[in-house]
Amino acid sequence: MKITKATIRQMKIPLKVPFRTSFGLFPAKDFSVVELEDDAGNKGYGECSAFFRPWYNEETTEGALVVLKNFIIPSLFQLDYDSPENFHDQTDWIRKNKMARSSVDCALWEIYSKELSIPEWKALGGNKTEVETGVSLGVEATPADLLKTIEKYMAQGYRRVKCKIKPGKDIEYVKAIRKEFPDIMLMVDANSAYTLKDIDLFKEMDQYGLLMIEQPLSCDDIVDHRHLQASIQTPICLDESILDVDDARRAIELGSCKIINIKVARVGGLTEARKIQKYASEHGVYVWSGGMLDAGIARGHNIAAATLPGYQYPNDLPASDRYYAMDIVTPSTFIDQRAMIRVPQKVGTGFEPNWEVIDKYTVNKWEFTKDSF
Repeated sequence: MKITKATIRQMKIPLKVPFRTSFGLFPAKDFSVVELEDDAGNKGYGECSAFFRPWYNEETTEGALVVLKNFIIPSLFQLDYDSPENFHDQTDWIRKNKMARSSVDCALWEIYSKELSIPEWKALGGNKTEVETGVSLGVEATPADLLKTIEKYMAQGYRRVKCKIKPGKDIEYVKAIRKEFPDIMLMVDANSAYTLKDIDLFKEMDQYGLLMIEQPLSCDDIVDHRHLQASIQTPICLDESILDVDDARRAIELGSCKIINIKVARVGGLTEARKIQKYASEHGVYVWSGGMLDAGIARGHNIAAATLPGYQYPNDLPASDRYYAMDIVTPSTFIDQRAMIRVPQKVGTGFEPNWEVIDKYTVNKWEFTKDSF
């Protein structure tokens, strides 16, 4: 695998409805798309999912662009790669900046699968032809507003609902949901908004039969989550705390969680996502695929990851029209009445760029070859 050309597009796409979490409001998605081409003409695409502010982690849209243009892209032209794992290992000198690395890692996996003439999910070792999806809902103004939103998505076929919570908008919301929808798969996502001082709140949540509580404590914590998990029955799912397979190992050894949310972008790409899935499966911990308000390119890679063994819960893999009026890939993604998404059978991710939409929302564009450096 020899890369001959790289293109980066900085994009900004408005969301259909602003999305609110415990750390901010998202009216639009700022992100970058990386396009790579090898010497045989195969092309692969990846999204850099970093937000425009350092809300979720230390990366931002602009900062990731600097790392991509000045460090990651130049390294692509220096060596041939037998597989995407080679690139992952050869760029491990880059600290953090996982989302910037993920965009290239994912693009390389698509090229690699095209070189093998098989779908990306098969190249990864996946074994599913369909994956289940759930819906992720932002913080609503009132419990009544949230109930109306849940009812709408239940009618569309979703079976698992994830609700964002934050202090002051938590237990009353859970109570209201369980009263109205006693049997749905329900989980909450705190995005690190709480501390161990809130342990009684989470003990109270035990009575509502939650599927899991996602990342209740600090984004870089494993130890306090251990104490919380030992005090409650509801499984804790770690998200921001797990950046690589070593973090997963530490968390599992400590008993800090019973579930791991693998966001491909957060862990640096499909290469590391596969390592985490393998280790977790070997140690009795289930995983599922999270998302970053992803557009179609990242969603395609997430679908491929979700076909791996050990992905046991409905994933944050929404239909194409969940967040955006127009998708940046074709074909569009739809869920069926069982909340399932059919896994594409074509080589690569199975999706092609929708250039009309991509060009419309491109803010800046840079092209690179070996001679650029």
